[in-house]
Amino acid sequence: MNISFTDKQEAYISAQIQSGDFQNASEVVRDALRLHQIYRHRIIEELRAEIAKGWDGEASPNKVQDILNAKLEEKRF
Repeated sequence: MNISFTDKQEAYISAQIQSGDFQNASEVVRDALRLHQIYRHRIIEELRAEIAKGWDGEASPNKVQDILNAKLEEKRF
């Protein structure tokens, strides 16, 4: 596997290694991927919970066009 990083990302990885928190770049990347996986899982679960609340909640008396018009009006001010 070949991965490319931006200069800023490479500098960050190097700084993490120099800090002594990690022994090499692979450890930094593995840690970042682990945290990303946890974050992504949490976000997906939160979105699912919000969608469920929407499906299970009371229906809005507003029509779609009314909601769109109100948002467009907000943007004008």
